This record gives sequence, structure tokens and C-alpha cells, in this order.
Amino acid sequence: MDQLSVEHLLGIKYLNANDIDLIFKTADHFKEVINRPIKKVPSLRDITIANLFFENSTRTKLSFELAEKRLSADVINFSAGQSSVKKGETLIDTVNNILSMKVDIVVMRHGSVGAGVFLSNHVDAKIINAGDGTHEHPTQALLDSYSIREKLGSVKGKKIVIIGDILHSRVALSNIYALQLQGAQVKVCGPTTLIPKYITSLGVEVETNLKKALEWCDVANVLRVQHERMDIKYFPSTREYTQLFGINQEILNNLGKKIVIMHPGPINRGVEITSDVADSDQSIILSQVENGVAVRMAVIYLLAQQIKR
Repeated sequence: MDQLSVEHLLGIKYLNANDIDLIFKTADHFKEVINRPIKKVPSLRDITIANLFFENSTRTKLSFELAEKRLSADVINFSAGQSSVKKGETLIDTVNNILSMKVDIVVMRHGSVGAGVFLSNHVDAKIINAGDGTHEHPTQALLDSYSIREKLGSVKGKKIVIIGDILHSRVALSNIYALQLQGAQVKVCGPTTLIPKYITSLGVEVETNLKKALEWCDVANVLRVQHERMDIKYFPSTREYTQLFGINQEILNNLGKKIVIMHPGPINRGVEITSDVADSDQSIILSQVENGVAVRMAVIYLLAQQIKR
């Protein structure tokens, strides 16, 4: 059987093009499964998975949990807000306590960059990074690429613009890595204060004019402004941000071509994107949510195949 070249999913930067291809082929199979009347397969009946969320998350956590249950795994949910972490327990102690319950796979979201890599060096379990700080969010990037492939037939040669708060976004970085691995062209667009200085070193062009960015692209992946990660003001007001970088139906109608609209959620309706755009036939936002379950099933399944019994 084909295998991933990695032992954990810590970030897209550790994957190669064959890994992405294998994940997508596996996800195709699971997408068919979750659209059946009986949506479960017994593939991981003897596997125990712990979801460790040290940061709040609703959609990612639900998506992983559903993926795990569809594969018939045993699931433990741990949320740090109500836990011993508040009492000063270290990350390794927390995880080792959970692993002593004979856990095979850990899905972790953590506020610190590199937390997943740190953990993979210290504990004996497969680690899936569900977001580390402002660094990477690999399964989101995989489901985004998978959704583009499903809508447009292929990612190769497509022009993708990522719009919004690039500086605080783990989605942006993972998407850039994933899209480039598959041969897409990538630009970013947003206020210069929200675009990191190093971004051009990744082979990404910066466009500060929204209209030009939309005229260039096939797909616009719109990110929300992450106010919760901001300790200073990066732009004068939300209203001004919306005037310069918000997407509404009128802007799309004036493009003279149909582009695909994506959003990793949660959406600030009326800020980065209006409701009529989010709910339009150009939007594949709900497909992204559905594909998230299939892609996460694929990642979990492929990593579980490497577990030695």
C-alpha cells in the first residue's frame, strides 16, 4: 500500500507532492463513504485518538471529531480551558498522562509555534497539527486545495489570491506551501501592515489593490481579520478595511469573469465578505466544510496505517 513520506502531519512544508496526491485519492474514497446512508467504516476500530485543543476552536474540532467517529476510532476530547494546564502542568506532562491511557494519535491545536514538532520529539504517538500559533494549519490547506481541485479539476496552473490578514494567519502559510507544491501561482492581498515582510521570499507576489488581485485570480481565498491575535491597531477602522478589502457582489459582477470564492471560516459577514457573496453560487464555502471531514479522515487513516501493533 502507498504510504505517506512523513510519520506525523506537522505542517505542509514537510510533505511532498506525492503525499498530497495520496491524501486526495484517499479523501475521494472517504467522500463517497460519507455520502452513503451508513456513513461509518470500521477502518480504525482499534485506534484511540485524543483531541487536545489548547486554543478555542469549534469548526476544526467538530470536523476532526466527526472524521474520527466516521472511521470508528475511540475518541477522547481534552480542552485546556478546564484543565490542569491552568494549574501549571507542562505540555509534556499533560500529553504523557493522556498517552498513558494508550492513545495512538494526538490531534493538537496550540497557541505556540512549533508545539506539534516539540511534541513529536517527546511522545510516542502520531501527531496531527490542528493549528500552531500563527504558523501552520495543514489540514485546512489540504481541504482548501482539495476543494479547488474538485471545483476546477486541478490546482496546477491556477491563480489563487489569499486576501486579508496574512500576518496572523496559519491558514495562509499552509495554503501557500500546498498550492505551490501542486503548481499553482499564489498572490496575497491586504493592507501592507497585515502582510509579513518575508512573504516574497516564499515566491509569492504582493498586491495591495483588491480589484487588480481579483481580476488576476481564478480563486479568491478570503481570510477574516484576526482581532484576537492583535495587540496593536493594524488599520484605522473595520469600516475602512471593508471599503478597501471587503468583497461584495457588485465587485464580483464588475469583473467580467466568474471567480471561485473560498473562506476557511468563521466568516465576519459584512466585513471581509458580504452575505450575498458568501451564499452565492460562486462560493464553495460549504463544500470546504464537507471536504474537511473527508480530508481529515484520509490523513488520520493514512497515519494510522503506520502504527505498529
